[in-house]
Amino acid sequence: MVSVAIAISYLDRLALPVAIKAIERDIPITNQQFSLLQTAFLFTYAIMYAVGGRLIDVLGTQRGFAVVMVFWSLACLGHGFAGSFLFLAACRLLLGAGEGGGFPAATRAMAEWFPHKERTHAMGIINTGSAVGMIAAPLLITGILLVADWRWVFYVSGATGLLWTLWWRRAYHPPESHPRLGAAERAELAEVIAPAGGVIGGAAPRWSDLLRLRATWALLAAKFLSDGAWYFYLFWLPKYLYDARGLDVKAVGSFAWIPPVGAGIGSFFGGWFCSWLAHRHLSLNASRKVAMALAAVVMPLMLFVPAAPVGWAVAFFCGAYFGHQFWATIIMTLPADLFPKNCVGAVAGLMGCAGGFGGVAFGQLVGWLLDSGPGWGMVFAIAGSLHLASFGIICLVMPTLRPVTLPVRPQTQPVPA
Repeated sequence: MVSVAIAISYLDRLALPVAIKAIERDIPITNQQFSLLQTAFLFTYAIMYAVGGRLIDVLGTQRGFAVVMVFWSLACLGHGFAGSFLFLAACRLLLGAGEGGGFPAATRAMAEWFPHKERTHAMGIINTGSAVGMIAAPLLITGILLVADWRWVFYVSGATGLLWTLWWRRAYHPPESHPRLGAAERAELAEVIAPAGGVIGGAAPRWSDLLRLRATWALLAAKFLSDGAWYFYLFWLPKYLYDARGLDVKAVGSFAWIPPVGAGIGSFFGGWFCSWLAHRHLSLNASRKVAMALAAVVMPLMLFVPAAPVGWAVAFFCGAYFGHQFWATIIMTLPADLFPKNCVGAVAGLMGCAGGFGGVAFGQLVGWLLDSGPGWGMVFAIAGSLHLASFGIICLVMPTLRPVTLPVRPQTQPVPA
């Protein structure tokens, strides 16, 4: 269910870029305005990733995930009623705000249902949904455009999310209260059903509590750098093929679906490999860091893109998509590995916020480098080194990955009548 939700989120966020040519027949949009639409989504996505994570911790996984899915699905539906650029921009702001809660909810659901030896494998399956959404979006949206007005792209995408919400509300329960969980299954899930991190009856920690921890800052810095590279690969691949390689729309379309396949393989294989290491009795520290190191060393292949033939350049992009999603599957599991369950959503949310602003910052740097002269070679050199820098920060700040213990904040007691 969570993997399907992530696929829907990518379908919704890619609906506008794929349908933009049809939209421009009704709403004139310049290149600068199109860039602003992307920035609008990413800006609120980054902010609300943190707020959404906190919301999930307050509302709980079942109710919280339903709330954010309904919110972003209605925002997606709203695109279909747009008659101006400003209306589209408002919808993009709302879509980013809603989708900001998606991955924190996914991380919390994974933490509720899987022991640490299974978490990366579960997160790999969940994160594969992003690749499915990236691959399916052009095919589904093009099919709709061939038979209907562009507005139906958003009607169908938004309605899909609302239908998922009905499924989720009916089928999802945490293991503590699942009506069909047997005694043997409860025994297998004792690790996650028991209170995590020694927090018993405590309220969720505040952001100020979390930001006093070195582990939190290490994860935020790593996410800021590595997601900066990821959003570059995600948003700039078509433009690179247009501008630097001189390809036309048809040629770009024939190449653009290939790197997301690498992303899907990386998501699944990264999660499986890390769980495989854990089942071979490697410690949490060793299994996570070995897998992250393997992902990080793939990324410098991007340094060879500018000098490579176009086929090899696309292959290197495939490697980058594979390596990042391999990496992302593991780093998104670390909040559940290291923090008490009652603040997993908040930590994941802060990490997503840092990653979103990393994308904004590196995107601005890319534009400056391309306009001021250094060009694509410098851009790829920086992008290819960011995951290694992220891994170095994690190793330096957290020589040993181990669960974090937070002080208990007692729940506020009701005042007697």
